[in-house]
Amino acid sequence: MKCADRFFLALLVAGVLLQPSSLLAADSAGAVARPPIVGVAHIGLNTDDMAAARKFYTGILGFQEPFSLEKPDGSGLMLTYFKVNDHQYIEVFPDLKDPGQSRLNHICFETTNVEQLRAYLASKGVTVPDKVSTGLDGNLSFEIHDPEEHLVEFVQYMPGSLHSRNFGKFLPSTRISEHIIHVGFVVKDRAAEDRFYKDILGFRFFWQGGMTDTRADWVDMRVPDGTDWLEYMMNLRDETPHTLGVMNHLALGVPSTQAGFETVVSRGLNPDKPKIGRDGKWQLNLYDPNLTRVELMEPKPVEKPCCSPMLP
Repeated sequence: MKCADRFFLALLVAGVLLQPSSLLAADSAGAVARPPIVGVAHIGLNTDDMAAARKFYTGILGFQEPFSLEKPDGSGLMLTYFKVNDHQYIEVFPDLKDPGQSRLNHICFETTNVEQLRAYLASKGVTVPDKVSTGLDGNLSFEIHDPEEHLVEFVQYMPGSLHSRNFGKFLPSTRISEHIIHVGFVVKDRAAEDRFYKDILGFRFFWQGGMTDTRADWVDMRVPDGTDWLEYMMNLRDETPHTLGVMNHLALGVPSTQAGFETVVSRGLNPDKPKIGRDGKWQLNLYDPNLTRVELMEPKPVEKPCCSPMLP
């Protein structure tokens, strides 16, 4: 789904948020229907060195920093945004206080009707806030914890928000990529996560693979109403910052990993060369200053994927 299409859908349903919850869309049985979940909106990461983060995400990856938010109490920076496209951002928080702390702050998916999604999840027995919130950025959102306590946010971009006021802006040709194609995090109980993401939210399985053909180390779950996906990273070996940085990651779609490699080298990075992954796709692994893996990935396999068919 294109960015303009997403925003048009948001405008169409914005009026629903002004209506009583009893008027939310219902299915044929009268239950609250799940609204579309159209893609990855952002990934939130923690850093202990904002200058180094800026050097990586802007200086190396070429993303502009269109706006930031200060803490409401005036005590300093709350977070800053690196823009990938009009609907996708990398949010960086200066909240890494301990070397062993997770670099992953949260992940976020975009929906066309955040209040209806909140009501839908409540109807399925998921613990949700009493109401959606209007963020400091002007968008509507709420947060929940999934079965493994990952913080998951759902957002609806609203007219007049920081994001919508900057549609079409801060999209330089220096960007290494124009699309976050997936986010991934550690999963220890696939069945529990499937009950939430697949059975309740409607994410769709489309591939799994592993270091061997008989073990699933990665499971790809596509959002219900788009092409982006969530990747379960399983069989965690240890919980060192390096391993967690490999597992809790984001992937940027690129037409050519070789071109991406040459670009980042020209900007001062010295990564390993691109390789073909077990999914048959060319990929290039980069790491930000706090060890979070940023994967550049080509869209189509050039070899047969291992382990399971890759569904369309």
